[in-house]
Amino acid sequence: MVNHAISDEAVVDVVAAPSLESKKEKTNWITGGFYAMGEVGCQLSWYMINTYLTIFYTDIVGLSASAISLIFVVARIWDAINDPMMGALCDKTKTRFGKFRPYVMFSPIFLAIFNILTFTVFPMQGIMKVLVCMVCYIGAGMAYTALCIPYQGLVNLIARDSQVRMDYASCRGIGSGAISMILSAVAMPLILYLGHSEAPTARGYFLTTVLFSILLIPCCLLCAWKCKEVAAPEATDVKPMPIKEALPYIVKNKNIMITVFSTFAGAMGCMARMSMLAFYVLYVVGNPMMVAPIFTTMTVCQLLGNLTLPWGTKTFSKKGYMLITTFIQVAALVLLFLVPVNNMAFIIGVSAIIGLTMANANIAPGMMCDSIEYGDWKYGVREVGLTFSLVSFSVKLATAVTGVVTVSLLAAIGYVPNAEQTEAVKTGINALVNLFPAAVIAISGLSVLFYDLTPKKMEKIYADLDARAKKA
Repeated sequence: MVNHAISDEAVVDVVAAPSLESKKEKTNWITGGFYAMGEVGCQLSWYMINTYLTIFYTDIVGLSASAISLIFVVARIWDAINDPMMGALCDKTKTRFGKFRPYVMFSPIFLAIFNILTFTVFPMQGIMKVLVCMVCYIGAGMAYTALCIPYQGLVNLIARDSQVRMDYASCRGIGSGAISMILSAVAMPLILYLGHSEAPTARGYFLTTVLFSILLIPCCLLCAWKCKEVAAPEATDVKPMPIKEALPYIVKNKNIMITVFSTFAGAMGCMARMSMLAFYVLYVVGNPMMVAPIFTTMTVCQLLGNLTLPWGTKTFSKKGYMLITTFIQVAALVLLFLVPVNNMAFIIGVSAIIGLTMANANIAPGMMCDSIEYGDWKYGVREVGLTFSLVSFSVKLATAVTGVVTVSLLAAIGYVPNAEQTEAVKTGINALVNLFPAAVIAISGLSVLFYDLTPKKMEKIYADLDARAKKA
């Protein structure tokens, strides 16, 4: 490997103007729309698992809580091995379609198969039933990793300009918000309709998963078809490295680690709140009819928030807009905890603000793209797939940690299922749903303060990389 390691201060000696090529690059919103289709495919895949798998395991398959916990723990342990391996494999891939597009093309069929198997009830009992469920779930996770990591890394190769990449990441967020709204509205009605029952059945879960799994395939193919890898890493002299050699450089890249940590903490805060929000509405607000309006308001506003990302990141920078939206969200959560819950209009209004700011999760891919360019410039290391695998694993880890922490805290405050809660328990639920996420999200925001890739610095880094490529 050529050692390109240089000091951060050396960037000031680089020609300030970006290359002529980068000046001409503009956001192609058609490409952005097709890139968003990949996220639609990912969500069609993982929505059923994220939302309904636990209740499917308990109520339909008949697994115990300890068996389900074992399945999830083993899956997360395997993710810690599998995700970096997948990222490294992508970085070493060279085909006529590119590095990442082949996986976006071919992995959806395997993902569809394993999704369907995961929601299949097999005629087995005891330990064999647990093992079969574990194999199917881990298989679905591996297939999802084979799609998700290349899809995330693809944004680094369909554009070179930092803001254009951010615009495409915003399109991804819009696709996520739109399909989430649709799925949240149609999934359960489909489960009941296809199951020919007033309550969810094995047939309903299975056929709904089949339908979503079939639909995800053309969505991913459309993404792969139109999202050409025009900004290939071969434009520099950086070559793929073994994982054991690349990881130390990635860990030394403080901007990558800041982005990974802020993603982990931000995801943990948002997941903790969303998983417990129904408890807040039912027991603190005390109005079951408000569940749908609050969830819908947040989902719609999150979609609207994604629409502001191109403007916000261009006006305030990625770091600036991330900090603004993060601390507005923290303030809104604290306010919701402090103010009495007798004003429904106020709760809806604050929920709308929280939903708008939750869109900032889609700034992280843009920050990661800049961090990869920084790693190339400073260390001569450009492991796109491996780097994005760390983001993927951080989200999965946040999911696992959140599940354990929130259930433990719920038990610690004295919550009793299907019963009238004491005032102390209601206060505890309020804190769990609003104060706890606010604290974790604030930690995420504080870490971003140390992220130092400004637009001006990125222009100089790009110019230096262009100059190096010409000399190579």
